[in-house]
Amino acid sequence: MSEGFESNPFADPEAGRAAGRNAGAGKSAENIIDDFNPFAVDQFANQPIPVSQQPAIMQPSAPEHPPPYSYAPTTSTAASVAATKSVTDDLQRRQEELDRKAAEIERREKELAGRTVLSSARVDNFPPLPSWFPIKPCFFQDFNLDIPAAFQKIVRAHFYYWIAYCLLLFVNVGIALGSLVTQSVYGSGTTFGLSILYFVLFTPCSFVCWYRPAYKAFRSDSSFNFFFYFFVFFIQFCAHIIQAIGIDGSGTCGMINGIQSTNANMVVGILMIVVGILFGCCAAVSMILLIKVHRIYRSSGASFSKAQQEFAQGVWSNRTVQQTTVNIASSAAQQAYTDVRH
Repeated sequence: MSEGFESNPFADPEAGRAAGRNAGAGKSAENIIDDFNPFAVDQFANQPIPVSQQPAIMQPSAPEHPPPYSYAPTTSTAASVAATKSVTDDLQRRQEELDRKAAEIERREKELAGRTVLSSARVDNFPPLPSWFPIKPCFFQDFNLDIPAAFQKIVRAHFYYWIAYCLLLFVNVGIALGSLVTQSVYGSGTTFGLSILYFVLFTPCSFVCWYRPAYKAFRSDSSFNFFFYFFVFFIQFCAHIIQAIGIDGSGTCGMINGIQSTNANMVVGILMIVVGILFGCCAAVSMILLIKVHRIYRSSGASFSKAQQEFAQGVWSNRTVQQTTVNIASSAAQQAYTDVRH
């Protein structure tokens, strides 16, 4: 009866069973503690570890990579990219052009500086006269030293053209003499006399008036010398045309007087026609050289105002001009003072 009253009719039977198990586990744990010997070695070494007491181990999973990114540009995006690339290419091309021009300017400045240093030590060497000759050379000429490498070819062409023109004037004197001897054309005496004058006069004048300005223009990049060369060389071109025509008594053998001479002397007439053709070739060559120099001049950035400035600086820096100006001003002031006193 006592056991019947001690039991709880309302208790959970599962809770009672769990309490019984806990009591049993407590007794087993007490037995283990009572049997534990601290001086024994590896009492529990061979006892298996319950599976439930092993630590949990997480297995690493394989990393998942995101799907590859695919870019599909639209029409507007492609157009903007193309425009940006075009602008970038244009800027790069301009930068390369500026770098090239800067390098060219630097190179020319170095060449001018080197020529300035050597200018004090150079001696006139043209025309190449012997040392015993009483007349000494009047000009210094060295293409490799004075002229930039890019313009040496055109300057040499002018020099060779000047030599050919001088030889043609000499040949003209000889053919005019033949015309005078054979009396093949009217006014042959005048033609012969003027041919000698042209040879003596035009040989040095052509060198000084258009070859040296061209030489100095390319040597120092002088706008004034370029303009002077253009003016005189165009006159030279017109003179070649007149010389090729061969007017009677004009001093040159050409087409007209050559054709007339064929009636009296065929050989002299043909030679005069050949000289006229050579003068025509000189006119063609002079026009070609004039066009080439003008293109170089236009690409160098020179202008008429720059030529005026160079002319003004050259005139006012000349000591003779300065002294003459001072003398004129002094004389005018003295004359004015004298007039005032009287």
